Formats: sequence, structure tokens, C-alpha cells
Amino acid sequence: MTAVLRRCVLAGNRGRGSLLLQTCRAAVTPGRTVTGAAATGITQGDKKLKAVEDLPGPSLFTDLYWVFLRGYLLYSHQLQAIYKKKYGPMWKSSLGRYKTVYIADVDLLEKLLRQEGKYPMRSDMEVWKMHRRLRGLAYGPFTEEGHRWYTLRSVLNKRMLKPAEAMLYTGVVNEVVTDLLVMLDDKMMETPSGVMVNDIANTLYRFAFEGISYILFETRIGCLQKNIPPETRNFIDSIGAMLKYSVFVSIFPAWTNNILPYYNLYIKNWDNIFEFGNKLIDEKMEKIQARLDRGEEVQGEYLTYLLSSGKLTNKEVYGSVAELLLAGVDTTSNTLSWALYHLSRDQEMQNSLYQEVSTVIPGERIPTAEDISKMPLLKAVIKETLRMYPVVPTNARVAAEKDIIIGDYCFPKDTLFVLPHYVMSREESNFPEPNKFNPRRWFRDQKIKNNPFSSIPFGYGTRACVGRRIAELEMYLALSRMIRKYEVRPDPQGGEITSVARIVLTPGRPINLQFLARAYES
Repeated sequence: MTAVLRRCVLAGNRGRGSLLLQTCRAAVTPGRTVTGAAATGITQGDKKLKAVEDLPGPSLFTDLYWVFLRGYLLYSHQLQAIYKKKYGPMWKSSLGRYKTVYIADVDLLEKLLRQEGKYPMRSDMEVWKMHRRLRGLAYGPFTEEGHRWYTLRSVLNKRMLKPAEAMLYTGVVNEVVTDLLVMLDDKMMETPSGVMVNDIANTLYRFAFEGISYILFETRIGCLQKNIPPETRNFIDSIGAMLKYSVFVSIFPAWTNNILPYYNLYIKNWDNIFEFGNKLIDEKMEKIQARLDRGEEVQGEYLTYLLSSGKLTNKEVYGSVAELLLAGVDTTSNTLSWALYHLSRDQEMQNSLYQEVSTVIPGERIPTAEDISKMPLLKAVIKETLRMYPVVPTNARVAAEKDIIIGDYCFPKDTLFVLPHYVMSREESNFPEPNKFNPRRWFRDQKIKNNPFSSIPFGYGTRACVGRRIAELEMYLALSRMIRKYEVRPDPQGGEITSVARIVLTPGRPINLQFLARAYES
């Protein structure tokens, strides 16, 4: 669930950013440069270490050639595979003011991540910080750094990161899944065939948004209603617009802020996001205070915990909830979309999953957390989908604390590393037949011995996705109940769908699926 500016958009609520912007924004910190000075003359034993300048890599003109002339604008994940074949497992790249080092080998990646220190850093999120400073708002888990980030993250981890704590939200998620199933039925009735759901990702996006909002705000906001409340619609639209305009704000120099409209629109939409979220938080605080005034015990889930723990100020709660919300949608919606797409094209696998689910939760019984632990194929389907389609195909790290030695190279402090996870999780050496959807490869008796860093869709270490367990719970409950209720078939007119990189990895065109109701067995 955590990506940097994960739905950078050029249009629409779920609009997306471009490959070029993904490469030079999401993974890289503006203003920082990679130099080889720190590596010059450094030795390890009797071996002199190389500097960044010694790395191979494409020139600016080569990058522009592939991106624009060869049409790889939305295919950064595939371009990185081309570059790896040409330049090797580690290469440098410069695009304007952005200078980066790509690490596309799983063993080298492990060496990097194991040296990242106590306070790992993705990027400095300067564009988001700009708004926080302007409005006097507190930083959240994405914008905070160093010891302050570590302290904040320690508080946010509770009631969310541990599996047992995430399971506390089973009832909340199941309530939203029930509404999702009703929406699917309504969507089917709108089509001539009565069984087609067009653009399943859009429906699942609304499901995921409602789910994470319910968990964070402890109230429903109406994403799954036929007519979304105007305030909620404005909130969703503002998130899409903020991510869209953040692209332009990060590219254009500061002196254009009062000339071009993008900066003001960017700030305005961030204001809308905080206004909506803060209102819901304030309403919750009033309810908590009313209970305390009556001498009642304060009980509740995540937001109540944050507000009543005394460990965060109100400003820190405002900032943290806003950023957690943005991290809580794409992992669930995109992964479920790809899982249903592949299951619709592999009826044998889908039938095996249906048999597992219907055995553990027969009839119309609502699944529990204990049920999930008895469904290994369900978990394997999600894990395989995340391997093939890591939500953020390219992540980043900043060597924030010290120089880092990888192989024959010494990289100075503040070096920016790009981590092409898609490339590594699709390599034959890491996963045989990597382009084949094969969930059973994760079964213990069939699992090959490979480096576990080959597929880390939720990140690694203390900077790993804080909402991982919530996202997994949402995906397990939603997929199990959809497969138990429907047989999913591909669109007869659909054909194969490939992925594009718009910051997050998304379908290149809408996924339309047929949902045929199953007869429940008592």
C-alpha cells in the first residue's frame, strides 16, 4: 500500500502520470545530485572502489529517444528491462536535474536495503511538504523524516501493521464487501447481457476507497452508493486533481507559480482534501469528548486510538490520516482487478479457488479472520498477482545516513537509487516462467529457492507499507466472497490486456468481465 505519489494523474479521478514522470519524480529527490567525489580514492581491502561516474548508462538523448520516439512513455517497467540487458544490473541515468542509480539485481538490491539504517528515506516529498509548510500543517508518514518519522511511524503502526491487529477490522471490511457485491449486481443489470461488469477497476477503486475511509475515519462516506454524496465526490476528485497538478508543480521552476495555474490548483485541492478529512476527525473528537464528559469508556478503532492515545497532537493526526488515506486505495483495487482478470482466463485455477473457498465458508456464511488462515490458495493468488503486477513497479531509496558500498562501487551519502521491482519479479532466474500466472509456485512443496527480495511489493524493513495487513485483509475477504458468489469469465470481445506505468501499474485499457451467479450449496 505505500507508493510515492501513487496515482499521479493527467486526467480523471484515477488518472495516471507518465513513465517519464515516474522515472524522474516518484523515485528521485529534486535538488539532490549524485557525485563520485566520496568514492574517489576509497578502497576496500586491496581493491580501489569505483565512483558513480564509472557506471554505464543511457545519455539524456537515449532516454528521450526511447521515451518519445520509440513510444515507451507509459512503459517504464519494460524500458528498465531493456536497459538492464544493455547496461547490466546497475546503471546511472540523468534526466535534466535528476541523477539516479538503478539497481536491477536482487542480490545487489538486498545489499542496498540492508545498509539503509534506522531511518530509511524514499524521497524528500518536497512537493507535499510545500503545502504543509504553507498552511502550517504537520508532516505525516510520507513527508516526515529521520527520528521524527520513526516516532510517528511507531504510533501509526499500532492497530494496523500486526496481523492480529488488522484482523480487528474484519467486520468493517465485510460490511463494505457486502455493499460491493450489491454494486456488482447493479452494474450487471445495466448491461444488455445482464452479466457484464465494465471497467471492474473503477468499481474496485470505489470499494477500496470506501474501505480505507471507513477504517481511518470510522464512518461511511458513500463511495458505493449509486449517487455518491457531493462532499465525497469532491473529496475523491480533489485527490485526483492534487496528484495531477503535483506533476506540473514538480517540473516547472518556482518562478512560474504566479504565472501558470498549476501551483494554485495544486494547493487548492490539497486544501479540499484536508478540509474534508479534518471535518470528519473533528466530528469524531466531539463524540469522544461527549463520552468522556458523561464518564463513559472511550472505545473505537483506528481514529479513536490515535485521538485518545495522547501520543499525537491533533495536527499530527490530521496530517497522518490524510497521507494514510492516499496510500490505501491502489494496492487493493489494482491487485483485485488483475487477480480477477487472470482467474477469468484460467478456469482450472478459478475452480480450485472456488472449491477451497466454498469448503471453508460454505453457503452464505460471512468469512472470518480464522477462515482466511485456512485458504492457502487464496493467499497465493494475491501473492502471485502482486509479483506480476507490483503496485509501484519502481520505488526509490536515498542513502540518507552514510556512504553505501555495493559491489565494486562506493556511493556517497544522498545518492538516489531507483529500484525496478517489476524487472526483478519478472526475471527467469528469480521465477521460472515469470510471465505465467501460477499461484501454486508459492506453495511450500513447489516453491523454488530464491532470494526473498525478488518480490517485495509492500517494501522492506521499517519503511515497509504501514497498511499492508489492512490491504491484504480487504483483498482476501473481497476475492473470497466474489469467487464464492460468481463464476468470472473474460469479456468475449476483450482480448489480452497489458499493463502501463502511470506511477502505479494499471491496466492499459478497461478490464471488462462477466460475472455469472453460482448456485449456493447448503
